[in-house]
Amino acid sequence: MSQVTSALPGQPSDAAAEPQTATVAAEPGRRTAGLVLRSLFALTKPRIIELLLITTLPVMLLARQGLPSVWLMVVTLVGGALAAGSANTVNCVIDRDIDAVMRRTSRRPLVARDGGRAAVLPWEAMTSAVVLAAGATLLLGLGANWLAAVLADAAIAFYVFIYTLGLKRRSASNIVIGGAAGCFPVLVGWAAVTGRVGWAAVVLFGVVFFWTPPHFWALAMKFRDDYAAAGVPMLPVVAGPAVVVRKIIVYSWLMVATSLALIPWAGWIYGGCAVLLGGWFLAEAHRLSGRVRAGDTSVVSMRLFHRSIAYLSLLFVAVAITALLPWGRF
Repeated sequence: MSQVTSALPGQPSDAAAEPQTATVAAEPGRRTAGLVLRSLFALTKPRIIELLLITTLPVMLLARQGLPSVWLMVVTLVGGALAAGSANTVNCVIDRDIDAVMRRTSRRPLVARDGGRAAVLPWEAMTSAVVLAAGATLLLGLGANWLAAVLADAAIAFYVFIYTLGLKRRSASNIVIGGAAGCFPVLVGWAAVTGRVGWAAVVLFGVVFFWTPPHFWALAMKFRDDYAAAGVPMLPVVAGPAVVVRKIIVYSWLMVATSLALIPWAGWIYGGCAVLLGGWFLAEAHRLSGRVRAGDTSVVSMRLFHRSIAYLSLLFVAVAITALLPWGRF
């Protein structure tokens, strides 16, 4: 789970939970150990990991219908964060040419600026990514179970090979398909608790899957010129605002409908929250449509972007709370 958008990899990096990217500057000819370590940490995109972790813990509570052991929660969250950091780091290595062109990402640690050196070198970043991936696999496999570890590794592979290398520079559907990488955390969380993948986890996978395009396209409308300059065929680059908003509305309705399919597992309290939150998000999506027809896009699209983060966070908080309550379930 694009762009956490995981405990796992990850929302595709361009669907990052923050428009502004963490930066680490290097002075010409000078790279200290502290600078390299800070740079490697920045490449993991910790703010994206935070959003992805929000989808992991509530699923674990739902799978247990209560609190799993503290050890299992820690292992799953830390292992997931390591996997997400690995995938995000590889993404930064592959996309460093694009990052250098785009204003929003031009200060990432792998981009050399003002005639100086990059804060971190590609081989250093790739070494860090391998170590993080190995740590995630061993921690999840030995501390939870090997199905959770395999799903974490699958998320890394999907994010790197399907999204970053396969789709991002070639297809306007990149975020629709590639965004599935950000959905894996719910599967990992469920598998860590139960040793299998349940239907409730599949439903929540669908919620995050349909949430990703509206979330990301709202951001991409704001930074359309950046993506166009980098030659990345994001939907707002290759289609007009009216088409983008129409697709945002379609995916928003699919997201809300999928969230309601969880009611038989999560109960009526969750159902009430899902209806209210879904209605709120749909109202924001249709508001964006109205503003686009009036010729105003960027400011309102960022409003929807931020509302999408709030929607997903609150929906999964509702999952967590209702999983812990002794009443409210069918």
